[in-house]
Amino acid sequence: MSVKLEDVKRTAIAVKLADMRAIQYLLIDNDKALITACPDRDISNRLEVLLRDDQKNLGTIDTVIIQYGIKAEPRFSVVKMIEHARKIMASSAISLFEKVAEYELIKHSQAIAGVLIHKAAQIVGADVAIAIAPLNTVNFDNRTHQEQLKGIMEILSTVELTGQAADQSLWAMVQDAIAVVSGMAGSIRSDDEMSIRDLIRIDHAKVNALFNQIQNSNNPQKLEEYFGQLYKDLMAHTMAVEEVLHPVARPYHDEMQQLYDEQAKMKELLNYVKELNPQHIDEFKTAMGSLMTNVREHVNEEENKMFFRIQTTLSTEQEKRLAIEFEAVKSKIQDNRLAHLKI
Repeated sequence: MSVKLEDVKRTAIAVKLADMRAIQYLLIDNDKALITACPDRDISNRLEVLLRDDQKNLGTIDTVIIQYGIKAEPRFSVVKMIEHARKIMASSAISLFEKVAEYELIKHSQAIAGVLIHKAAQIVGADVAIAIAPLNTVNFDNRTHQEQLKGIMEILSTVELTGQAADQSLWAMVQDAIAVVSGMAGSIRSDDEMSIRDLIRIDHAKVNALFNQIQNSNNPQKLEEYFGQLYKDLMAHTMAVEEVLHPVARPYHDEMQQLYDEQAKMKELLNYVKELNPQHIDEFKTAMGSLMTNVREHVNEEENKMFFRIQTTLSTEQEKRLAIEFEAVKSKIQDNRLAHLKI
């Protein structure tokens, strides 16, 4: 009996993330549609800020999905909801106020989805919490956007009902509400793009969390779950490093040889453990101990020798471009795995 790599709970979180990604595209399209439809320049300026945030947050969600390590398709019900929302936005029979009201509800559902994923992560495992941590910024934005949209709704409803402009002090109240949300959320925003070293550190932290969870469990089902995720994460990480970073490190091949050897050994150990039965706990955890030693030595090599060469050889922009390539390779690996599961 070999290890089963898929886990129901982790797949459920992947589906929820896929839902969020699909809805994020809808939010972006809604921003654009409302900006075009709105005659009030002040409101359209505020919507343009929301659009920039939503476009950035789509990138964050993509990063979270890749770091999480499991891809899925959005639920059919979400796809149908998106189709319905698009019809509302395109309808000439629905007022601008009603469209913004519908949009605010979608923003609310997106904010709740982010919170639910965090709650689920606390139950499923520390590695999940590490992978989805950047989602905090998306959740924060969605909550502040809700306050902005409520202000826009009040202005639009006042105009539609009375023909008169709303009291401009309303925006001060909106900003006060946003300040409250900011205080509750804490200082979690970061507009800087991640570098290649940032992404690799997240991978390392997630893998370390999985090893800790494996060490602290004697439940065969949990051991199978944790190893299944570990296997997928390490394989994707290794393939991405080989494709993206090894060419950069080629001029320093001799000093990187130990890292390459450890990486090859890690693949062997991963495939060896994959064929073991987690029910045989002693054998399984002994093999996991060997794998953990190998991986932690490999992590040390990456974060010292390879990071040093990256830092001293590449510019900040080059690091960010490598990060994009690294994510793209991991994303492709996950796409292939998802396609294989559908067969």
